[in-house]
Amino acid sequence: MTTTLITGANKGLGKETARLLVDAHHTVWIGARDEVRGRATAEELGARFVRLDVTDDASVAAALATIADSGTGLDVLVNNAGIARRASGASMSEALDGPSVLEVFDTNAVGIVRVTEAALPLLQQSDNPVVVNVSSALGSFWATHEPSRPASRFVAIAYGASKAAVSMLTVQYARACPRVKVNAVEPGITATELGGGGPGSHPGRPAALSARVVARLALIGADGPTGTFQEDDGELGW
Repeated sequence: MTTTLITGANKGLGKETARLLVDAHHTVWIGARDEVRGRATAEELGARFVRLDVTDDASVAAALATIADSGTGLDVLVNNAGIARRASGASMSEALDGPSVLEVFDTNAVGIVRVTEAALPLLQQSDNPVVVNVSSALGSFWATHEPSRPASRFVAIAYGASKAAVSMLTVQYARACPRVKVNAVEPGITATELGGGGPGSHPGRPAALSARVVARLALIGADGPTGTFQEDDGELGW
């Protein structure tokens, strides 16, 4: 049985990825800050819940200790948790004050380091260890310079920069951990609560559709890629 941990998995893209992986017979750990929503999601999907706040070292350590003590092992880590911060009164404008930008980077980039470092001892025991980092075309230097891509026409200063950091983390972890297949994914523009709005406040396609590319990378075998940036149709330029 393959065991997968997904961060930020109590709603949106993380929840729909969990649903697909449960259907693929993974043992899935729903990592979430909100215990009530996280437990409800785990019960709904037939998964397990572990409280996990990617911005808190102690929370991350406790979550991975819980997984280790459970005896399930860990084969796949999906670093899905991510945020954007909107300016007060401006529905699509970013908050670019220091605390807001630090919060975005702490969750989107530093959070990946926290969770990956804590998970590596368990992942290294797997016969097929995989890490999937949920990124964005807004963090792709190629896509933000390619006129045919929506990312070239959308301003996302803090969010885009944080996702560019995810790109480099993906490349560097793939080099640092050659036994582990580490890839980034662009899930497409997805209708989520990103930015702090309510359900559907962020425009895009259904999370269930976007989750397919995340699940695809989570399901790769021993001959799968590493150190790549993937989207629906294959590789995306960095």
